[in-house]
Amino acid sequence: MPRVLLILVVVGLMAYALTDVWGADEDERAGLPRWLWVLLIVLLPLLGAISWIVVRVSRRSDAGPASGPGPGSGGTRPTTPPRPGPRRPSGPVAPDDDPEFLWLLEQEKRKREREARGRQEAKDDDAESN
Repeated sequence: MPRVLLILVVVGLMAYALTDVWGADEDERAGLPRWLWVLLIVLLPLLGAISWIVVRVSRRSDAGPASGPGPGSGGTRPTTPPRPGPRRPSGPVAPDDDPEFLWLLEQEKRKREREARGRQEAKDDDAESN
């Protein structure tokens, strides 16, 4: 019975690690490609799965919280929990909300106005010379 339980724990740990690797971003994989992590977990089930979990947890703690001081910064963590409700997007939602896009539009508008002024001045110069 203990052997069966140990086998089930190893298989469950391996299945968890494989699904977690498959859904992980590139920066969460410590620079190793996804296929290499899968190979490690399959060939060395216990060692591979545990090493994946350790790497993943350390990468998550290195990233730190989205706001507030992180571990080792000397500060204290906020004591109030985050408020429930809809989350605000971190970046612009639509092009008209994107400051860079709006800046590019303004630059294009100024360029067109300069070109139109240059053409108008060229027409005026041609009319005066005739």
